[in-house]
Amino acid sequence: MKKSYYLLIICLTSVISTPGQTTPENDRSAYQNYFKQKFPSIELKEFINGIYILDSSLREYWEAIEEFPPYETAIEEGEIAFNNHKILKQCFPKATQGIVQNYPHFDRNTAQVITLPLAINTCLAKHGKPELDYQQNTIIQMLAYLTYQSRGKRIATKIPSAAAKNAYDKGMEFYYARRGQLNLACAHCHVDNAGQRMRAELLSPGLGQPSHFPVYRAKWGGMGSLHRQFERCNKRVRAKPFDLQSEEYRNLEYFLTYMSNGLTWNGPSVRD
Repeated sequence: MKKSYYLLIICLTSVISTPGQTTPENDRSAYQNYFKQKFPSIELKEFINGIYILDSSLREYWEAIEEFPPYETAIEEGEIAFNNHKILKQCFPKATQGIVQNYPHFDRNTAQVITLPLAINTCLAKHGKPELDYQQNTIIQMLAYLTYQSRGKRIATKIPSAAAKNAYDKGMEFYYARRGQLNLACAHCHVDNAGQRMRAELLSPGLGQPSHFPVYRAKWGGMGSLHRQFERCNKRVRAKPFDLQSEEYRNLEYFLTYMSNGLTWNGPSVRD
């Protein structure tokens, strides 16, 4: 682990005192306490709602949209696509009961973080079926459908081994590392500047972010995944993005989801 990003954590949270002696649970506690202190009037459970907890007019706009949400069609199309890929029903027999709360997780056999999109393509490949493009509508619609089944279920990501801790550490390092021509880390926008504006955009708190994906964004003209947002952020700081579902992004998702443990799944959703 690099001391530089531990020092950044210390600066941001004023909780972690000694680099190298932290644990994931201490990290999570410090991360959540930071946001509790930064936004004392906001209940912890509300952080799954992103920017809409920070601006009352935006919240009114969002609540009005949620009456007839633009992601509704994606849920319906995702259910059809999932059921048409009959092998997926065998790989994920409890899909209708909600399975998103089981991802991401660390797989001991492959020694890597498994996200739900990766699990879907792994299932298809294992049974000789063509894999789905992570940037295309079909898999995003499936995610919308599957995530909707898990609404209200608790986020409870686990770090079960030293190898899993290593993946978590890499995700954490990614989050706090400066990158790109603008020399910014994810944490600069979504931790210490959360609630501030970058040009016209209100910066959302990092806490709870994985909960509401996939999201519908007008600027995308449709639905997008959490990894698409990672890609967007990398481009905005003028850094070369990684491939969707790359090891780097999966480790980052693992870290961020663990930071949101105790909150609930709330996707799909709408973002400006």
